[in-house]
Amino acid sequence: MRIVHADLQIHRQPFARPFAFKGASYREKWILVAKLRDASGIEAIGISGTAVLWSDSTVFSAQTEVGGNLLSASVLEFALRELLNLDFTDPLHLQNEILGPAHSYARQITRNPDLRLSFTLISLVALDNAAWMLHAKLKQIESFDSLIPHAYRKSLSEKQTQLALAPAVGYNLPIAQLRSILNNGAYVLKIKIGQPGIQSEMVDKDLARLRQIHELAENFQTTGTDSGNVLYYLDANARYEKKESIEALLEGCLKAKIHDRIVLLEEPFDDPRDQDVSDLSVRVAADESLERIEDLNTRREQGYGAMVIKPAGKTLSLAFQMAKASTESGMPCFVADNACVPLLLEWNKNVGARLPAFPGLQGGLIESNGPENYGNWTELLGEFPIPNAPWLKPQEGSFVLDDDYYRRSGGIFEDPVVYSRLFD
Repeated sequence: MRIVHADLQIHRQPFARPFAFKGASYREKWILVAKLRDASGIEAIGISGTAVLWSDSTVFSAQTEVGGNLLSASVLEFALRELLNLDFTDPLHLQNEILGPAHSYARQITRNPDLRLSFTLISLVALDNAAWMLHAKLKQIESFDSLIPHAYRKSLSEKQTQLALAPAVGYNLPIAQLRSILNNGAYVLKIKIGQPGIQSEMVDKDLARLRQIHELAENFQTTGTDSGNVLYYLDANARYEKKESIEALLEGCLKAKIHDRIVLLEEPFDDPRDQDVSDLSVRVAADESLERIEDLNTRREQGYGAMVIKPAGKTLSLAFQMAKASTESGMPCFVADNACVPLLLEWNKNVGARLPAFPGLQGGLIESNGPENYGNWTELLGEFPIPNAPWLKPQEGSFVLDDDYYRRSGGIFEDPVVYSRLFD
C-alpha cells in the first residue's frame, strides 16, 4: 500500500462546560480529520479528538489550551507527510513505521524529552483510523469482524448484547444532572477523583464528593449489576502521589459504606513504576500507564487487575494488540473514551462489544461521556450516518446491541458526511 496524497482538516467542537479532571479542565475538543488517497485513487478519511490534558498534563500546563491542541495537530501533520514516503502492507505495519519518527518529532516541538507516548498516540488516531478504512476499501471489507486481523480475532470474538454505559461524573457536574443520568438508568458511574490541592486536601475533597454522589445513587436499583446496586468506577487520572493517600481514601469509603460499590479504581498514581497495588482492597485498572504491550505485563506483576483499551485514544492498531495481550493473560479489560463524538464512540463500541463481560456486570463495559460534555449532543447524533440507529442511545443504562448492530458494524463503514465534506 502506498499513499500518494494526504490532507488534514480541523473542526472545533466546544463543550457545554469545562471538562474537569487531573486538577484542571479544558473547554473544547478539536476533531482532527485525516484524508488518505492511495496510488489507485481510492480515498478514505479518519477522525480523532484532541485530549492534551489526558495524554500529557505537562504539555497541557506548559501552554494555552489552543497551543496544546496545535501541537497535537502538528504531530498528525508531520505523520501525514512522512507516510507519503512509505510502502506498507497494512495499518499495523504503518503504525510500526511511523510511531517512532512521530514521537521524536513530538518531543522536539513540545520541548519535552520525557513526553508521554500517549500524546503521540492520540495525535495519530485519525491517521490510523483512515488507514484502516482505506485498508477495508482495498480489501473489500464491509464488517468490523472481517476488519480484525486474524491474529486478534480470538480475543475479540464475543458478541455482547449490552454494554454498560459509564458516564463521566466530573468535579463540577451538577447533582441535578447526575439525578437525570440515574433516572435514565445508568448503573455504573465513572467518578473523577483527584481534585485540586495538596494530597490531604485532595483526599478530603474526593471523599466529600463521593459521599454527595452516594447519597443520591444509593437510592437506585438495577438489573445490570450482580449486586443490583449502582456501582462506582473511580478515575484518579494519576493524581495520587502516594499509596498511603489512596489507602486513606479507601478507608474513608469503607467508613461511609461506599467501598462495596467500587467496581474499580483507575490509574491512581502519577508514577506507578514502583507501586505494588496487590494489597489494595479494590480492583485497580491501568490506563495512561499502558502505552506498550510490555506495560501490561509490568502492571499485572504489580497487582493491577484490569486494563483500559482506548481505540479512539491510542489508535485501533494498539487496541487490537492490547485486547489480545489482555485476554491471553486473563486480565479483564474494557473500553473508555475521552468525550468522544458519536463516530469515534462507535469505533470504541465495536471493540468493547467483542470483549468478555466485565466482572460484577451483566455484560460488557464502556465509558462514554458525550452527552454530559456536549451541549449539542442531539445534533451530533443527527449528523451520524445512521441517525436513528437504536444503538446510538443507551436504554436503561446500557447500549443494546442486536444482530443489526453487528451486521452494520455500528455504522462505521458509512460515509461520515459531516467530516468528509470538510474537504469539498
